[in-house]
Amino acid sequence: MPLFVAVLTAEFSLDGNDNLKAKRRVANSLKQKVRNRFNVAVAEAGTENCLTRLKLAAVSLSNSESHLRSRMDKCALMMEAVCTEKMTDSQVEIYAAD
Repeated sequence: MPLFVAVLTAEFSLDGNDNLKAKRRVANSLKQKVRNRFNVAVAEAGTENCLTRLKLAAVSLSNSESHLRSRMDKCALMMEAVCTEKMTDSQVEIYAAD
């Protein structure tokens, strides 16, 4: 039985942000909403030192590639809808593991 791993990366522009506390508030709120709704692992990825950009990565596993793609597409749409900041990029990558 194949196992698939999906990785969603979503990048947000935090225009006008000038402090770490405000960035963390946006990040933590968004991470919690995504975890609760889609039961995925979420973490900040690569933008820890930048106050005006936020990049989140969400990861999920399944034995159905189509189910994973659908889940991650819905996850990206929900992120864009609930976040007050502008989403500048999102990508879904799916890997097959034996």
